[in-house]
Amino acid sequence: MTLKQTNKAFYEQKLNVIVEYIHSNLDSKIDIKMLAEISHFSPFHFHRISRALLGEPIGAYISRIRVETAAKMIRYTSLDIESIAYNVGFETPSSLSKKFKNHFGVSPTAYRKNKLFTIKKSNIMGTMSSTENSQSLNIKKPKILDLEDKKCIYIRMQGPYKTLDYTDSWQKLWGLVKEQKLFTAGIEHIGLPYDDPKVTDEDKIRYDSCLVILKDAKASGDIGTKILKGGKFAVFLYQGSYEFFQDVYNYIFNEWLLNNDYELRDEIVREKYISNPERVKPHKLKTEFYIPIK
Repeated sequence: MTLKQTNKAFYEQKLNVIVEYIHSNLDSKIDIKMLAEISHFSPFHFHRISRALLGEPIGAYISRIRVETAAKMIRYTSLDIESIAYNVGFETPSSLSKKFKNHFGVSPTAYRKNKLFTIKKSNIMGTMSSTENSQSLNIKKPKILDLEDKKCIYIRMQGPYKTLDYTDSWQKLWGLVKEQKLFTAGIEHIGLPYDDPKVTDEDKIRYDSCLVILKDAKASGDIGTKILKGGKFAVFLYQGSYEFFQDVYNYIFNEWLLNNDYELRDEIVREKYISNPERVKPHKLKTEFYIPIK
């Protein structure tokens, strides 16, 4: 067995623990935080890894399995709809009916009366092949780097990524650089995207705008100071618009990670913005993605 196969099998074995638990506990409330704990996936990367392996977000998977299991029970058992709803984890029969109709286009009662009815297939997230994805997104093969700890000043923001005022945050950070005379060569623009927008509610998404600096700084107002921990990183160079960042992450976690022999560390991913979006056209913007590995 090759290293690549071993690594993919390693993640799949962890996923099997999650899937087995879900299928055995459909009649109970399933806590996603608890799933992350029993899987032993890195808490920073649980959602992206599970989505890469499942082909859809973990919450969507649980919801789909519940409604598809209900469909099988309607077709192959004589249990009433109410009992089926409770058996697959719905709080009320009406909740099942609503979800069932939205998912399959027919009500549970209508489906039971006409078992020859062909219910539609669920919409599971599709992905391009590794080659198609990397070429269409203009992603270079990663460099494996060992980085030292870095000092930074940062501003924490919260809300939908598309509505965050990045420009204002960078201006404030550069204002502190000027105020505290922190300027040197080698200052880097780093973004820390803590949350996956396909999983976390938009109003709870967290993001840090960071300037890596070489001098000691003092916190001021909403600007804090901290250390970005060093370690081993796979660094991907991407050229293109920021609007395709989610596709870049899909490629890294869905394709590259599963076909490599590296494991993820418990550290947040980083985005290093090399180009100035006010001076460079979107399709020419260069960004480095730092994926913590071991």
